[in-house]
Amino acid sequence: MTGTLDSIRAAAAAGKILPSTLANLEAWLSAGFLPAWAVASLDELVAGEKWDELNNRFFKTIAFGTGGMRDRTIAYLPTAAETGTLSEVGTPAHAAVGSTMLNDFNIIRASIGLYNYCAGYLHAKTGRDEKPRIVIAHDVRHFSHHFAELAASTFTKMGGRAYLFDGPRSTPQLSYSVRYLHTTCGVVITASHNPPAYNGFKAYFEDGGQVVSPHAEGIITEVNKVDLASLTRFMEKDLTNVVVLPKGADEAYMAALEENFTDPDLIKRERPKVVYTAIHGTGAVGTPAVMRKAGVDLTCVEEQMVMDPRFPTVKSPNPEEGAALKMGIDLAEKVGADCVLATDPDADRMGVAIRGHDGALKLITGNTIGSLMAEYRIRAFKKAGLIPQAGSPSACMIKTFVTTPLQADIARAHGLKLIDTLTGFKYIGDKLAYYEKTLAKKLYEAEGLVLDYDKCSPEARRKLLLQYSTLYVFGGEESYGYLATDRVRDKDANAAAIVFCEMMAALKAEGKTVQDFIDELYLAYGYYKEELLNIYYEGASGSQKIANILASYRANPPKEIGGKKVVEFKDFGTTTFKDADGVEIPRQDFYFVELEGGYCYAVRGSGTEPKIKFYFFGREKVESKADLEKASAAVSATIAALKGAVDKDARTRAEG
Repeated sequence: MTGTLDSIRAAAAAGKILPSTLANLEAWLSAGFLPAWAVASLDELVAGEKWDELNNRFFKTIAFGTGGMRDRTIAYLPTAAETGTLSEVGTPAHAAVGSTMLNDFNIIRASIGLYNYCAGYLHAKTGRDEKPRIVIAHDVRHFSHHFAELAASTFTKMGGRAYLFDGPRSTPQLSYSVRYLHTTCGVVITASHNPPAYNGFKAYFEDGGQVVSPHAEGIITEVNKVDLASLTRFMEKDLTNVVVLPKGADEAYMAALEENFTDPDLIKRERPKVVYTAIHGTGAVGTPAVMRKAGVDLTCVEEQMVMDPRFPTVKSPNPEEGAALKMGIDLAEKVGADCVLATDPDADRMGVAIRGHDGALKLITGNTIGSLMAEYRIRAFKKAGLIPQAGSPSACMIKTFVTTPLQADIARAHGLKLIDTLTGFKYIGDKLAYYEKTLAKKLYEAEGLVLDYDKCSPEARRKLLLQYSTLYVFGGEESYGYLATDRVRDKDANAAAIVFCEMMAALKAEGKTVQDFIDELYLAYGYYKEELLNIYYEGASGSQKIANILASYRANPPKEIGGKKVVEFKDFGTTTFKDADGVEIPRQDFYFVELEGGYCYAVRGSGTEPKIKFYFFGREKVESKADLEKASAAVSATIAALKGAVDKDARTRAEG
């Protein structure tokens, strides 16, 4: 090891590795917690002078972002010691060693930090030394089951109580289960729709939502306090005190899904014909069952219902991409289905292909899917008498700033309050927690009643929220995430599937198609189009380029882009903004650039992937169906020009 450290220090002196890489490597190699295989891995990389690989693995310490802690678990250059003998599904013997990697060491550190934060939180809340409780779910990825067991083992060794599912489960079920089991926190081991080499540790708090401020910062502080040398006693798993959840935990979530219906018999009457694919993920556990029970005429892509961390039938398990739905589309053509629904590996996102006016199946965007369901959901609530026909300022829709402004128009037209949040569904979940707390406080002040929110019937809860707080009708984000009830505090593709099917059934009863409904929205609100530009920058050098772009936007905002003048530049990192409830929006390196002619774009670094994201929004007025094609061409041309200009400008800014 001494020789390896000497070589590392020499490489640092020669400028081959970053100062932060040197510091992290010295800390990891001197703490004495690394097992023999991990030391052998580092020896191999150093002996081979793989300095770029070492920078990628050690230039920083993995931290929480909008999706929690997420990174590669299989390295760009896996070592022989890490690879060992591959499992039947191609999983290496060990997750890659590195401070930036999602591996045993960082899972243990995160679990210890989460436990310590929760223990401190409970003591401050109750004045007693209570033991935190955690429920852990995992998806189908490489090491997911192992990481879930390791986190549970660590939590119980610390003195807490841990619950595990008996196999893969979806992210929304984990969110629901935190509330159902009354645990202090929850974790799901997942990297959503990332490539197979990635995995993640996504943390939730007692309200069932992803951790937000101040809990997120508090957990990170506790994680950073963990002494590397202390990891040794947690390396060996002990599941003696871990509780495996019974069947009832699944049944409770499935029953809660039924709250998403506004007309439970509508699907049974109209029988929409649907093809579904889980893309090898956890959607296979419950989504087909809930759709069949609802009455959907369902055909599954059986090859993609097999859970497999390699996602062997697709290049990427991302339901946003057409290639991931190809097998579903081919099957839908064969069986004559009305649409294709696809969920990602942890079943929190849903992609859709529908039939256009020409009868061919085509993908629709997450913005379009969300807008359709929002319009339908509000109409259904009004029809069922759940909200007044004129709407109510005590009923709301929630979307992120980077989600289509069409949804803002829909909310306003129906008399609902519209809440915009920062990117990340955790902020939508946080608003739902805010409305729950507001209800409890005002109900107690007005009537002296203490509310058990989760035991309240849906009908009673809706009436109380309208009277004392805000009733959530629908919400979502452009990245294919949607939520129709507040029983879950994260996006839920299982629920989205049945809401979309109910909408299809309602349209079918009126003699309409989904494409007809899309046209109806454009005629009512204008033709909207949104596009996304992702610029990827991998590794340590890439991280710096992303930072350069973000910093330069603040220091030198654009005055003109693509031939259009900048009308307004909003910096969410330096300016205080408030939402429609008057609540201050957290500061973030996020920029919104409004241009002349009604066009705009937003800029942010991804919290879960090594890329910077640019969101473009355009709108053109339409008077009749005959205007749609012309409006589409105009918006597409303008956005294409803007994307090209922004891309060129960003790559210049990236160089610093």
